Amino acid sequence: MNIAVVGSGYVGLVAGACFAELGHNVILVDNDERKLAALKKGECPIHEKFLPELLQRHRGKRLAFTDDLHDAVRRSQAIFIAVGTPPKEDGDADLSYVESVARGIATAIDDYKVVVEKSTVPVYTNSWIRKIMLLNGAPAELFDVASNPEFLREGTAVADFLYPDRIVIGADADRCAAVLEQAYKPLVDGSYYDKRDIIPGPLAGPFKARLIRTSAKSAELIKHASNAFLAMKISFVNAVACVCEAVGADVEQVCEGIGSDSRIGRRFLYPGVGYGGSCFPKDLLAFRSVARENGYQFGLLDETVKVNEEQRNRFLRKIRKALWTLKGKKLGVLGLAFKNGTDDIRESPAISIMKTLLKEGCSITAYDPAAMERAAEELPPDAIKFANDPYEAIQGADACLILTEWEDFAALDVAQMKKALRYPIVIDGRNLFKPSVMAAAGMNYYSVGRPDVVGERRSVPRTTELKTELSEPGNKVA
Repeated sequence: MNIAVVGSGYVGLVAGACFAELGHNVILVDNDERKLAALKKGECPIHEKFLPELLQRHRGKRLAFTDDLHDAVRRSQAIFIAVGTPPKEDGDADLSYVESVARGIATAIDDYKVVVEKSTVPVYTNSWIRKIMLLNGAPAELFDVASNPEFLREGTAVADFLYPDRIVIGADADRCAAVLEQAYKPLVDGSYYDKRDIIPGPLAGPFKARLIRTSAKSAELIKHASNAFLAMKISFVNAVACVCEAVGADVEQVCEGIGSDSRIGRRFLYPGVGYGGSCFPKDLLAFRSVARENGYQFGLLDETVKVNEEQRNRFLRKIRKALWTLKGKKLGVLGLAFKNGTDDIRESPAISIMKTLLKEGCSITAYDPAAMERAAEELPPDAIKFANDPYEAIQGADACLILTEWEDFAALDVAQMKKALRYPIVIDGRNLFKPSVMAAAGMNYYSVGRPDVVGERRSVPRTTELKTELSEPGNKVA
């Protein structure tokens, strides 16, 4: 079938490439001329596993790029709206981009179309889009509006699309649902998985996606509730980590125990510096706003946000505890993206923590396998240095901070880390190392929800040491 995807951001680009992979003819629409030019040349603007391969495979064949919304609508049976819905100051989602697209679609309709909410939007948006389109001249009998939320994780988005836990179709009209069912048919009937050159998935053996048909309002709530629950689970385990630190327990052992319960599961029970990214913070606030507008005070979400914000402050206190003072300290930072597998730094705890450290007078050298270019655009110009590898980032540093859970960081040689550092201090916001390993290496190791490890009694220069250093020949105050 013929599909248009409006918006070539993270969600739109992945959806468009994956629909082309399923055999559909896809037109990706965007008004960013630079982005379109790059896509037409085969450049992938985001760091996402398998996405460059899909773009290369289908570009110029099943996948086209244009800025002509009117033409794309005319040529398509289903139009997926995948534009941004950033949060406003009050936490509500900004739907101005969605409204603009809905107006444009309305003026182009000449036969039956299914308009699909792919962006994460509040409940009632389906009805609102329909009203906007009617006001702009779209005949009621020639379109339906559906909700088809995405459940993509950055870093594994392509596999998540092609091997989904579920496909939710929120459609109040049967004819509308039928079009979307056709779009996902290769996943639901399993025919996609019979191809020889499929994108590999997480599971071995036969696979068929589960399709769930709901009302439009229910589908809209499913997306917000899902992300809010996952954010809540992260805040919960971070709160547990705080208790573990207070009583001297090991949060990793606690998580292993509670995560072994099949009713709970181990996923998302990983303590750290808090959640970030483009989805959880925004969607949780939007969900809370919807609840308040409808007379319900969702206190659980309030506490989820509070715990997440406090977790970053707690980590900063760990840094101060380990280093005594921050002004003038040289820090090596490993990790800039909000999570591993992506170059996305939106709402990244790492960026937030680094900005605070810079304000307090720290000197920072950072490394991230994917996110340094984006971080350079976000952080104050010339404020930090970027390294070519992890060991270069921590060379001569007073401490190493681990802020993103990249597998490459977990595989670092501890002895080489100690050799590179000025003082053997690692402050790990992702619990990548075992305390026993760090203790054996003589490291001072501070992690989340676990007892501190002190490998050397004095790890940072105290005042007397600083005076001695400055009095030695060749040393002077900068």
